[in-house]
Amino acid sequence: MNIKKQLEGLRLENQLNAEEVPDLDLYMDQVIQLFESKFSSAKRYEEDKVLTKTMINNYAKAKLFFPIKNKKYSKEHLLLISMIYQMKSVLSIKDIGKTFEEVNQRMQNDDFDLENFYNNYVHLMDKNVTNFKEYITEQEEIFATELDKNIVNDDYLQQLLLITSLTGMSNFYRRAAEKLVDRLEQEGEEEQ
Repeated sequence: MNIKKQLEGLRLENQLNAEEVPDLDLYMDQVIQLFESKFSSAKRYEEDKVLTKTMINNYAKAKLFFPIKNKKYSKEHLLLISMIYQMKSVLSIKDIGKTFEEVNQRMQNDDFDLENFYNNYVHLMDKNVTNFKEYITEQEEIFATELDKNIVNDDYLQQLLLITSLTGMSNFYRRAAEKLVDRLEQEGEEEQ
């Protein structure tokens, strides 16, 4: 089974770099257009939307980012929305809110360089892509050398095993992220 070939086209490297975000403030439609043009290749189905007005409004209501001014989104808003976009399929809105609460406070106090922080985030994501590709290479080796060919003897069973393995790993990462969110919340309560 050629796992790498099956997973081609994931576009994992597709990150919104800070340099790609204009320094001028954007209206909501422009924000949606920017995200659609950047991330449309990562959609599972053609009819899926990367970002919608409803999503952005829900993020604002949940206070995932600091308030906008004059119905325009700053570069910092877009950087936060980009991170939220990556997190939303794994964490609840409530957990994302807890995660960004202090960043938003720092942003409102002009006490945080979000762009430099975001550049570190993109660097870490790039490293994660490399690590994921190495993990897939390891999985191919396990499939080739360690699995019982008498049991896992056709493409369907191999694919089923790979799906269960990937969802298991995804669950490990989600649970670890939730644990860290809980820790952030606990530390915040201890400081009060």
